[in-house]
Amino acid sequence: MRIVIVGAGLTGTQLAKHLVQEKHDVSLIEADEETARHASNRLDCLVLHDDGDSIKSLEEAGIAKADALVCLTSSDEKNMIICGLAASRYPHLIKIARVRNDEYTLLGQNAKILGIDFFVHPDVEAAREVLNALPHGASGNILRFPGTPYELGSVNIEEGSTLDGLILSNFHSVAQKEGLIPLVEREQESFLPSGSTILKAGDRVHIIAREEDMNQVFRLAGRTGTPLRRIGIVGGGRLGSLVAEGLLTDKSDHAHKTEKSLSHLFRSLIPKSSRRVIIIEQNYGVCKELSARFPDALVLNDDISDENFIAEERIGELDLIITATANQDLNIITAIYLKTQGVRRAIALVSSSGHEAIAHKLGVDVAIPVKSVVVDSVLSHLMGKGIQAIHSLGDGIGIIEAEISPDSPIAEKAITEFKLSGGGLVLLVNRKERSFIPRGDYVFKPEDKVIIIAKNSDDVELEKFLGSSK
Repeated sequence: MRIVIVGAGLTGTQLAKHLVQEKHDVSLIEADEETARHASNRLDCLVLHDDGDSIKSLEEAGIAKADALVCLTSSDEKNMIICGLAASRYPHLIKIARVRNDEYTLLGQNAKILGIDFFVHPDVEAAREVLNALPHGASGNILRFPGTPYELGSVNIEEGSTLDGLILSNFHSVAQKEGLIPLVEREQESFLPSGSTILKAGDRVHIIAREEDMNQVFRLAGRTGTPLRRIGIVGGGRLGSLVAEGLLTDKSDHAHKTEKSLSHLFRSLIPKSSRRVIIIEQNYGVCKELSARFPDALVLNDDISDENFIAEERIGELDLIITATANQDLNIITAIYLKTQGVRRAIALVSSSGHEAIAHKLGVDVAIPVKSVVVDSVLSHLMGKGIQAIHSLGDGIGIIEAEISPDSPIAEKAITEFKLSGGGLVLLVNRKERSFIPRGDYVFKPEDKVIIIAKNSDDVELEKFLGSSK
């Protein structure tokens, strides 16, 4: 594919790097000279120092022959205008705009009026990731697979736990539940394990299991679940307020919400009456708005780094702290410090997967890499028609949600014939109303929805297997 990206910030360069590694033809436009020069030094692609909001600059970047345009500048309006400009001359181009304003994302199917095929909302995507982790006590990251009872949990193995020193082939007999460990992160390495792999304390393992069994699986890793009834949110910006909305809105409330509400994106956790939510925000004006919006929450206008404030408000007695400020360093440090003060679990919002790994090693229970989440969302729209979603895991390894098309080369073929050069693995199959972890006698059927783990370098090869290459 040929892709033009406007905006060479961290998200834009991360996306461009992935696409270049996959042998796609990428052009990058950046208005800031220093940022453009930095991107040019790091990436093996065309980088233009120019504004992206003109047909001239877009055509210089190769928009006439491109398959997709991705707008990732810091301005919602600019991203939408650029998509509109491109649509006026190149209507068949895939156009993706990152936006943060809730009103824009609620245009839904009317987005085509603006010439935009897909909106990507980083705060909504990140808030969903935060809330997914809560039903299991924020013991680890959780990836849900819509339409199935299965999910992928990621957790660190504690020293002396059941999984510490376990030979992987013995996992089923120990867990006594259906499940699979398809990926292990150990020090600086991520790998697809074999039956002879010996798990160790400090490993971060990714486990696929039924939602109802995940707490038990986490206990094997030494992570005992705890009810999260007292929850603190540090940072009352868009992301923090979205998380608060998910926590303070029951399913029964959804019918009374206007269509402008984003609460329908998040499932209810424990009864609202049993939760105590505290929002800590330094900006007084923001605190007033939050108090009016969330009357059931305690909104505190103070500095989370003030030790006296932490002691006076008994922040150390919280079950969970969610650090969601715009400063990722503050988020990590605050999460770690508050755990030393007695907080049981901590979730921190960080910028990239690299910082996610650092946060986990430092003791943060769940780290959400906002930029990586956005990149995954964009890539999900750029891949072939059979690939429905992509989720990055570890270093260079991802989860792919796909559907087998009737013309797929693997349709009606046995799973033993599905072999990626990088060693991919089919984790889960959803066939009509039934979901299952496939065995050696599984045969791919058209319309099967499959969950695959593979190295990022296998993306093009995977599209060929699925019969969905553009």
